[in-house]
Amino acid sequence: MWVLLRSGYPLRILLPLRGAWMGRRGLPRSLAPGPPRRRYRKEALPALEAPVLPVTTTEIRQYLRARGIPFQDGHSCLRAPSPFVGASKLKDQTVAATSFSLFIDKTTGRFLCMTTLAEGSWEDFQAGVEGQGDGAREGVLLSEAPEAEDSEEVRRIWDRAIPLWELPEPEEAQLARMMFGLTKVTDDTLKRFSVRYLRPARRLVFPWFSPGGLGLRGLKLLGAETQGGGVQYVETTIPRPGAYHNLFGLPLISRRDVEVVLTSRELDSLALSQSTGLPTLALPRGTACLPPALLPYLEQFRRVVLWLGNDLRSWEAAKLFARKLNPKRCSLVRPGDQQPSPLEALNQGLNLSRILRTALPAWHKSIVSFRQLREEVLGELSNVEQAAGVRWSRFPDLNRLLKGHRKGELTVFTGPTGSGKTTFISEYALDLCNQGVNTLWGSFEISNVRLARVMLTQFAVGRLEEQLDKYDEWADRFEDLPLYFMTFHGQQSIRTVIDTMQHAVYVYDICHVVIDNLQFMMGHEQLSTDRIAAQDYIVGAFRKFATDSSCHVTLVIHPRKEDDDKELQTASIFGSAKASQEADNVLILQDRKLVTGPGKRYLQVSKNRFDGDVGVFPLEFNKSSLTFSIPPKSKARLKKIKDDNGLVAKKPSSGKKGAMPQISDTCSNQARNPNHPDFSKPSR
Repeated sequence: MWVLLRSGYPLRILLPLRGAWMGRRGLPRSLAPGPPRRRYRKEALPALEAPVLPVTTTEIRQYLRARGIPFQDGHSCLRAPSPFVGASKLKDQTVAATSFSLFIDKTTGRFLCMTTLAEGSWEDFQAGVEGQGDGAREGVLLSEAPEAEDSEEVRRIWDRAIPLWELPEPEEAQLARMMFGLTKVTDDTLKRFSVRYLRPARRLVFPWFSPGGLGLRGLKLLGAETQGGGVQYVETTIPRPGAYHNLFGLPLISRRDVEVVLTSRELDSLALSQSTGLPTLALPRGTACLPPALLPYLEQFRRVVLWLGNDLRSWEAAKLFARKLNPKRCSLVRPGDQQPSPLEALNQGLNLSRILRTALPAWHKSIVSFRQLREEVLGELSNVEQAAGVRWSRFPDLNRLLKGHRKGELTVFTGPTGSGKTTFISEYALDLCNQGVNTLWGSFEISNVRLARVMLTQFAVGRLEEQLDKYDEWADRFEDLPLYFMTFHGQQSIRTVIDTMQHAVYVYDICHVVIDNLQFMMGHEQLSTDRIAAQDYIVGAFRKFATDSSCHVTLVIHPRKEDDDKELQTASIFGSAKASQEADNVLILQDRKLVTGPGKRYLQVSKNRFDGDVGVFPLEFNKSSLTFSIPPKSKARLKKIKDDNGLVAKKPSSGKKGAMPQISDTCSNQARNPNHPDFSKPSR
């Protein structure tokens, strides 16, 4: 049956690496309006010139009281009368519906008016109140309307899509249902949620309607592709993911609803709504992010159940989102064999209402016994690979040692000056970001433009200056990565940086922060104090942030000055022993400078708190792609032969190059066996 999928024109979410350009969004040319046009939607986190703290809930309340503005305390927002609602807006609406239509986020101060859809920062709200809000009523603060190009594309696709039950051939409709697992989802459910099917691209089309059903703002196209004997779903959103803030199913929510189930996929929302009849909403970016801009739409619910998936990554995301939504009103459905995703549960004939009744509260006052941890421990034991974290795709040897990238840990990374620390750590972070790990970069030593150029070259695996005609193609793909940059440069106060990181975790659901490097974190106010004590304080602050925010922090630290003929050790990290003690992982980029040959780089894992595995593995730098994971094509590779014992040995191709194979053998043996006798003394 799946062979028929390949007979049509496949829609791909990513642009092809080679061949003709398929369209601005990966759509067929017949659906893509003209050539690509650059748009920069992603925000850079603002640099704070002075250590200005973000607005607090107390300050918001004090300001509202001082201005005589009544307000109500909500779960994650404050509700107040909107200064942006004019008399013309009230003609056809009751006062009760509009009197408290303004929502102010308790954490950021950002506001949203449900009546006019005006939104902005806390400073914008103050300006609107103090300036009588005239500019806002004229639309200055109105949320960004879809671009004309997006609107045309959305309307073109929506008009060409048709309901599944209107397909002319029953076999085609049945095949489409099998592709997306909708064999048990009725036509009435699809009709109620306005789901359509795009025949030329074989995609389901989910609409994004404005609040109140005022218009079509965007679309999500979902396709199914076979991979490894299974099915993988790929998504394309219009507008781009960063601006796609749809809560699928929101037009079906009534003002009287007090309970809602949040899912990570539209298909799961269909299954839940049909089986339980409960209000259900699907998050726009799945488990990757819960934008704070959506919190006002969830304020009316006294109970929120998060059922995001059937793996540990979904479980971690559910706990993270519950913090934003107020854990006291949230319940979580724990992944398990008898509690899969809602759509799988429906297809397996399970009772979805019964599964919802087993949801666990996200908040408890304290842990008093092992009983409360019992299921968590069982989940990690039964899902060892998922518990180990996100695995690198470019560095398989790193997976063998560290097992994966885990939230809440602190990694210290060091290496000699000029060895390529920034280049390696950028590829290290890019690998994870490409797999959906929301990443925040704090580059205090080099500019963001230079860093982005390096990462884009690594992403494209080639120098784009030699093929500028492909720049837009790769830049479009790179822009969709969940990657953000702090705009700091030079010495900065640790308090300012931590505040920015906390803001990023709340707004962008950041899971990985890279700080390059610690020496630039020592602000001017600390020059007169003991630098070792200042560094210990900064390391402790990052350790606390990683634990409290469940966010992985990678901290680059320069080593002490060592002799060139000595390799670095954990004790070589600059400062006291606190950095290595607080760290969960210690990575050292070794760069051996030999008299008889060129330098040889390899990565040493000298500390691994997760399971204790340590070791080394060689790295080979590719100058054309600026990568350590992809070896140069032009360089002659050492041959591998098997001896009588079946072990792999490397053999030099000429007598003069005997020194290099000796180092490679040593590094390979060390990588295979951390207890190798030459582990701390590489051969010369």
